[in-house]
Amino acid sequence: MTRAHKLINLAGVVLPPLGILVGAVLLWGRLIGPHDVVIMVAMYVITGLGITIGFHRMLTHRAFKTSEPVHAFWSTAGALAVQGSPLKWVADHRKHHAYADEEGDPHSPHLAAEEGWRGMLKGLVHAHIGWLFSDVGQADEQRFAPDLAASRFHQWIDRHYLVPVLATLAIPTLLGWTITGTWAGALSGLLWGGTVRIFLLHHVTWSINSICHMFGRRRFETDDESRNVFWLAPLSFGEAWHHNHHTFPTSAFHGLRRWRSTRPAT
Repeated sequence: MTRAHKLINLAGVVLPPLGILVGAVLLWGRLIGPHDVVIMVAMYVITGLGITIGFHRMLTHRAFKTSEPVHAFWSTAGALAVQGSPLKWVADHRKHHAYADEEGDPHSPHLAAEEGWRGMLKGLVHAHIGWLFSDVGQADEQRFAPDLAASRFHQWIDRHYLVPVLATLAIPTLLGWTITGTWAGALSGLLWGGTVRIFLLHHVTWSINSICHMFGRRRFETDDESRNVFWLAPLSFGEAWHHNHHTFPTSAFHGLRRWRSTRPAT
């Protein structure tokens, strides 16, 4: 991939969040205030950790064991991220590891039929968001996630997935109302702690699929195109040490140094 290609990919990931940041600055004191930032950050951290600790490290790769209440908490926190039920998320991700960057991988950016610019763009779009309209939730649950398919708790979340979706919007709305005591505060909490937070976390998660399989650094010989992208690691709670993860998929932490990765709470 040429340097120009890499710069285009980087711009596609960085510019939308920067646009939100600029909008927040311009609207400060009108459509966003300090309490909105607190609510948004708190919801981002809880749901982001729900994805990386709950869905990814605990459920998908069974990298650590914990008590049933903690297990239920992280599974629920991940469901609040609105990235699918634990059952479907885990099945898709285990399939990704089984066919990483090969035919059958649900979100590899390297399987476009065309070469050159068109192939690169199609691969990037597919890995980042396109797969959500074609391949998400298509993994055989009995094959890739039989443990969760047999869990009554995860079956319930899968059948009633609308519950965490509504809850993840209701919580910041109620927090906004509680802090301000106004309908405007409630709607502002919904906007920033609900919809904007969901967009940002989705964008960061999708970047692991696209950016971290297109450019970055590699330390080990693997059969896939996974890469470490240091600047994305803080926003993804260590997920962007993605090449490390593909090399040691059952490790409970992805960074090879203490400062590089969020460790799970056991």
